[in-house]
Amino acid sequence: MSIASRFGALALVLATLLVALSALAHDYTHGNLRIDHPWARETASKARAGGAFMNIENTGDTADKLLRAATPMAARVEVHTVIREGDVMRMREVPALELAPRSRVELKPGGYHIMLMELKAPLKLGDRFPLTLTFEKAGPVTIDIVVEKMSGPAPDHGKMKH
Repeated sequence: MSIASRFGALALVLATLLVALSALAHDYTHGNLRIDHPWARETASKARAGGAFMNIENTGDTADKLLRAATPMAARVEVHTVIREGDVMRMREVPALELAPRSRVELKPGGYHIMLMELKAPLKLGDRFPLTLTFEKAGPVTIDIVVEKMSGPAPDHGKMKH
């Protein structure tokens, strides 16, 4: 194989790797807010609910709030937290998610998250769908959610109470 052929093959491998990495590491800046790596866990074929997760950083000097979220993938979307009541974990809708100045909030399984209810289709590995987040001060921003496989078992929503 000639040097030119090897260089061309190496360039193709590097380009493919760059595209794959850019698909995994996506983030958005909207005013003073930085939204990092928005994703959802794939769901079973008959699942009626799913969750979306991300990190939201407020880089500004004033507080903001996540007021609501919406997507064409679900009939209802709510911002939830998980709280412990005795021996039972319960999901609860929060009226708004506070974003203090110069702070970061992690939306993750078992904590704050975006609850996608009455899914219109299963969330399949590798799919993308839009999610519009509406903030009190920064206003609305539409981001892409990437459906990923989560390592480890999904939480047993049958044991969680709403």
